[in-house]
Amino acid sequence: MRKIILSLILSTATIMLGIAQEPTRYMEPAKELLEIIDAPSTPSLRLSPTNEYALFAYPQEMPDISEMAQPELRLAGIRINPKNFGSSKPRFWEKLTFRKFDEKDENVITGLPQNGEIQSFSWSPNGKKLAIVIYLPKAIELWVANTSNNIATRWATNLNDVLGRSPIEWATDSKSIIFSSRILTREGLEFKDALPEGPSVQVSSGKKTSVRTYQDLLQNPLDEQKFEYYATSAIMVAQEGTEPKTLGNPGLYTSFSFSPNGEYILVQQLVRPFSYIVPYYRFPQAIEIWNSKGQLIKTLAEIPLSESIPQGFSAVRKGPRSFQWRKDKPATIIWVEAQDEGDPKKVAEIRDLLYSVDAPFKEGTAPFLSLNYRYGGITWGWDNLAVVYETWWETRRMVVRFFDPNNSQKGKRTVWDRSYQDAYSDPGSLITQANPNGTRTLRTNKSKTKLYLSGQGASPKGNMPFLDELDIESLSTKRLWQCQAPYYERFVALLDDPIRNILTQRESETEQPNYYTRDLRRKRITPFTNYPHPYPQLKNVQKEMVKYKRADGIELSATLYLPAGYKKGSKKLPVLMWAYPQEFVDAKLAGQVKGSPHTFIRPSRLSPILWVTRGYAVLDRVGMPVVGGDSILPNDTFVEQLVANARAAIDYLVDEKIADPKRIAVGGHSYGAFMTANLLAHCDLFAAGIARSGAYNRTLTPFGFQGEERTYWEAPHIYNQMSPFMHADKIKKPILLIHGVDDNNSGTYPLQSERLFQAINGHGGNARLVMLPFESHGYRARQSVLHQTWEIDSWLSKYLGK
Repeated sequence: MRKIILSLILSTATIMLGIAQEPTRYMEPAKELLEIIDAPSTPSLRLSPTNEYALFAYPQEMPDISEMAQPELRLAGIRINPKNFGSSKPRFWEKLTFRKFDEKDENVITGLPQNGEIQSFSWSPNGKKLAIVIYLPKAIELWVANTSNNIATRWATNLNDVLGRSPIEWATDSKSIIFSSRILTREGLEFKDALPEGPSVQVSSGKKTSVRTYQDLLQNPLDEQKFEYYATSAIMVAQEGTEPKTLGNPGLYTSFSFSPNGEYILVQQLVRPFSYIVPYYRFPQAIEIWNSKGQLIKTLAEIPLSESIPQGFSAVRKGPRSFQWRKDKPATIIWVEAQDEGDPKKVAEIRDLLYSVDAPFKEGTAPFLSLNYRYGGITWGWDNLAVVYETWWETRRMVVRFFDPNNSQKGKRTVWDRSYQDAYSDPGSLITQANPNGTRTLRTNKSKTKLYLSGQGASPKGNMPFLDELDIESLSTKRLWQCQAPYYERFVALLDDPIRNILTQRESETEQPNYYTRDLRRKRITPFTNYPHPYPQLKNVQKEMVKYKRADGIELSATLYLPAGYKKGSKKLPVLMWAYPQEFVDAKLAGQVKGSPHTFIRPSRLSPILWVTRGYAVLDRVGMPVVGGDSILPNDTFVEQLVANARAAIDYLVDEKIADPKRIAVGGHSYGAFMTANLLAHCDLFAAGIARSGAYNRTLTPFGFQGEERTYWEAPHIYNQMSPFMHADKIKKPILLIHGVDDNNSGTYPLQSERLFQAINGHGGNARLVMLPFESHGYRARQSVLHQTWEIDSWLSKYLGK
């Protein structure tokens, strides 16, 4: 194990037993679990815009806890590394390699600094270069690798990556990059927590500000100063072999992007006043258009502070939003404005209206498209075709329409009008193509009569991904290719024009995912990669997609894993069930099968599937729908439906003579942890529970949570009934609570687990609380991952046996 440069206190997981604290060093799980956790990750593949090269990105494995312990600032809803002006604890890549598509060898990109970490990367529009953002201990640098020699050179240093978006943008000619830079002349200030000059005061003005639960917000004037200090940047332009040049004035820039013709830059920046109740992205904003030299052409909009967005999941801020370049035009900006004041509860025929303005941006703005539901995005095509997406949360509705961007009088043409929860009717996603200027538009044929779709192909037999051709005029589809059992194979990219060859990723229960090229005419498949099986010890594990029914007739499904060599009915096994609830408004959709029986058994490092190697049967992705009806919302019967779902799964396992009904544990992460605690409080079906990073007292998220739009004051009985904390006196079966000390996920404060533990302990229940230092909502450090695995393994062994 790597050396841990921390004190004993920081290098331990805090564990609560009874009313005593039990300090313990990090533990490692059994060998069979450790070997799977330590198996190398499979690299990601990113094709160049021209498909001439493939980039393989090898992810960095679990960091040491000492890396997670680095200082950070928590300001305005984000976490900042104060040493290098970057994001705190981002994920990194171990190495990058180029491979010419028609060759077999990978070439490692060389020249990168030895003490740096690869944080992100981006292909140039012409596919000849790769921009790489490198995190160093005290700086962030921009390096660019050339495909001709696989060598990277530094283009710029002292980038600013505080506001969480990519700090770089390629110019359309692939010769230069604009980036967000630190302002070294402003640095050197030290912020000391001096005695305050007075209290921090907030005032309610009488307006409704029913914001959801956020963490890491600004709390006082000193926080404001720190945020402004670290988030302020300058936009600069870098080219190979020259010193970067500054564009415009310093600001709190959240995004910047070139127009498709490269002559203008769309810039968005934050302005004061800041807020103590919402994150930075709801602060006031200025939307500006610059020319490519950084000169201000026009201030397009000044958006006020958004503390009082109406209630509901289809609610949006008043005024303009979602500014973007029209990708099929040289320099046209579009945006959307709500016509119902952003309030989904107001009756309105037109919910959103889209506007546009053309270069040189001297004319007035003009509306060009009205929407009946909330704007969900646009895929641009060409002069007379684009696709607009509309959604509505209450009905889970999605409408996809064709429209003519140059003729608003022509009207929209509905392509699909469906529930986005209906996996079986999902037509797939429209495929786009890279253009020489770096934009992506609809992929079509030479006569512009066809579009192309790729989808999951969900069905009662599981997912069978496909590639379709869509006729623009008739809206009829033609299947060009579909995955066939016993494989799960998904579409990755089109490789030529006209379409003949495609890139896919194929796997089976026993075959590791690998990339393949397919000749659709000759029906020939050729391996593109050949990754070996990462853990042979899982080769003989049995996997099965099982189906069963809830007492009310709703069909459910789950994925069952059985130990190698086990024969059904030969003996009854201890079982670990793992699930995550989901709300539905249509009972017919709640039981649809998701996933595939043919996917490779590759558990993540936090997966419950690991325990099949320890002799347990594992029922994963257990169907846990919570369904509403004509007069009730899903959460009105949340607890009852959880119990019904669990009972149906257990009945299936018992009827199949797989499970010992007295040795079944249930577990989940986040909302699945919330589910776990509720099941232990409201039924006696389980011998034990495992709850990771959950929220258990819904009065601490009073303005809505998960799929619940109502506030606590509108539905107090629902909040109380759904909160396991309110029923802690009923939790008699042992529950293992695991939580990251630095969890910043909305609503899942570490306090949630601490208070539930105290409540159970106060009523004489059996609980164990494990708080993982320096971890957030998911766990990343090697020590944390191994220790939580050891905790779960010990828990299952103690209460289920083997």
